Amino acid sequence: MRALFVKRQNVFIKLIHDQASLTLDGLEALKTYFETHDPAAAKVLTAKEKEADEARRILIDELNRTFVTPFDREDIFALSRAIDDVIDYAYSTVNEMEVFDVKATPFMQRIASLLRDAAYELLQAVDRLEQHPNVAGDHAQRAKALENRVEDVYREALAELFKGAADLEHVILILKLREVYRHLSNAADRGDEAANVIADIVVKIA
Repeated sequence: MRALFVKRQNVFIKLIHDQASLTLDGLEALKTYFETHDPAAAKVLTAKEKEADEARRILIDELNRTFVTPFDREDIFALSRAIDDVIDYAYSTVNEMEVFDVKATPFMQRIASLLRDAAYELLQAVDRLEQHPNVAGDHAQRAKALENRVEDVYREALAELFKGAADLEHVILILKLREVYRHLSNAADRGDEAANVIADIVVKIA
């Protein structure tokens, strides 16, 4: 009988949660891949990226078929897209590393750890949007702070990368690593965008 009075979770909240949770799993796999260069971790990331894509496809289908949504439709779409972009860039990072045949640097390991932490904060924010929006806003701000730290490491990595380019082989390696760093920076940017959307939602529903 009690089950009849339990509020059913909104489908959009659930699907955004699924995306954020899969993204966190994917960033955990990226962190492991950078630390171990284990192909199994890359396969986990690939699988999570595909699952996250499917969750987004379902969310878009639900948006097209549903008149009433818990938040602005545009915000739901934008948040879903930004979270999807985070795991997409993590996935493309590993692809590029395999194509270029390069290993993760200590800078990349630091960035991956920060991205994983930011993904955790985004998941916490999503899970608290409906019942505790102010707490969700706090987690969104933490995610933004982590993005700023990623950019600091990114700039530090590029400065180190361009030191002492002595020959053509070194220059080629610089170009390869710069592309990988760029993908990681883009992942952080999309995490920051997701946090901004969450902050906008919090303002609207407060």
